[in-house]
Amino acid sequence: MSSFNKVILMGNLTRDPEHRVTPGGLSICKLGLAVNRKYSKQDGSKVEETTFVDIDSFGKQAELLSQYLKRGDPIFVEGRLRFDTWETNNGEKRSKLNVVMENFQFMGRGGGDSEGGQGQGGGSTRSYEDSAPPARSAPRKEAPANQDDSLDDDVPF
Repeated sequence: MSSFNKVILMGNLTRDPEHRVTPGGLSICKLGLAVNRKYSKQDGSKVEETTFVDIDSFGKQAELLSQYLKRGDPIFVEGRLRFDTWETNNGEKRSKLNVVMENFQFMGRGGGDSEGGQGQGGGSTRSYEDSAPPARSAPRKEAPANQDDSLDDDVPF
């Protein structure tokens, strides 16, 4: 049977990114993300729950994250779950689920605090994907010789 392992999260950083470089030169960035959920119970009371998620990023992504993000910043993350196990100094076995980042988008607030800016929730997003090479466009096919070329006259580029 096939498997599928995909996580999509949007939240705010709980701490500044922790960046380090391995002796082999690989950049690693560890993030803490808080994801909020608000809902109403049947009795009408409002509930807000927060889930805290640890995220690992590698390579160029790690460098970008550590350079541009700080505690409290919003981010959109796509990745996969990884199960980590280790043993403490006391010999106790520990484990937890982690997210390995595959793609992310900065969720900038735009215009900052100045008037005329886009304010909270506005701004631009930019996607970064480190695990796959850029997509190549398919080669263009020549149009048949008998095709009407008058359609090209309306194209502004």
